Amino acid sequence: MAVFTPVTIEELTPWAAQFPIGKVHALKGIASGIENSNFFLSTDQGEYVLTIFEKLSFEQLPFYLHLMRHLAERDVLVPAPIASNRGEIINPLHGKPASIVTRLNGDWQPDPGPQHCAEVGAMLAKMHGAAKDYPLYQPNLRGLAWWNETTPTVLPFIPAAKQDLLRAEVHFQQAYAASDVYHALPNGPIHADLFRNNVMFDGERLTGFFDFYFAGCDTWLFDVAVTVNDWCIDLHTGATDAARVRAMLAAYHAVRAFTPAEQVAWPVMLRAAALRFWLSRLYDFYLPREAEMLVPHDPTHFERILRHRIDHAVEALP
Repeated sequence: MAVFTPVTIEELTPWAAQFPIGKVHALKGIASGIENSNFFLSTDQGEYVLTIFEKLSFEQLPFYLHLMRHLAERDVLVPAPIASNRGEIINPLHGKPASIVTRLNGDWQPDPGPQHCAEVGAMLAKMHGAAKDYPLYQPNLRGLAWWNETTPTVLPFIPAAKQDLLRAEVHFQQAYAASDVYHALPNGPIHADLFRNNVMFDGERLTGFFDFYFAGCDTWLFDVAVTVNDWCIDLHTGATDAARVRAMLAAYHAVRAFTPAEQVAWPVMLRAAALRFWLSRLYDFYLPREAEMLVPHDPTHFERILRHRIDHAVEALP
């Protein structure tokens, strides 16, 4: 959510007139994230988020925005896209696709406890269930095919020991993706990026998931692993916190029970989730794009998590 495409309030006001949101009062760029240009938008009718999409095309975006609408209509706590007076939820701004969605109440939780993790686990399971009948399909664009494509690009930038780890883990995940156990895993639309700063809370009450622009169709267990690898760890060591893991997985399981294949695949999915974000952070660190307010992430964080997932036993699924 860095700002790659600056917009002034003077430029935005006539464009925003096509939406039933009232008069624009304020516009503020959002610094966190690295994919799209995002702004907090205040009007005399409420608070919204404006997103200008820097990579996703007009053809790709319906999957994400209609998924959000689909989930919102089924009582999953997510931002609702706002349609223009013509009924369009994707509209060009500065020649790029853009959208306005409702802004969630509360704030993100930088230091979650077991209760926060339980709230996230239950809502994630509800989200997976609600998306089962979503009619559009798009693969996870940061899945195995992207790992294979991106690994040769980042290898020249990292030392030999890290190269060995990256090659070995990609090879391991390729082999596992061809296995019968992997193909038995339940799948469907997933968030794929449900980090702490993509969930809002009011105290211990979850108010919503947002930033669905890495969503795609993949195994539900991968989505759970991505979430555990951020919400349920010691940020300094990458080790899992047993109480938070148990809280999240038990709450998820109470809404949607894990299958036998998921029980077997869980340690591998934790590794896959760590690999995905180590690789993307390596790419963004060594091959950055120019942007106002861009805040790059340290790739070492997810390298540490991946090494821990390889070297240590993890909490079993319930």
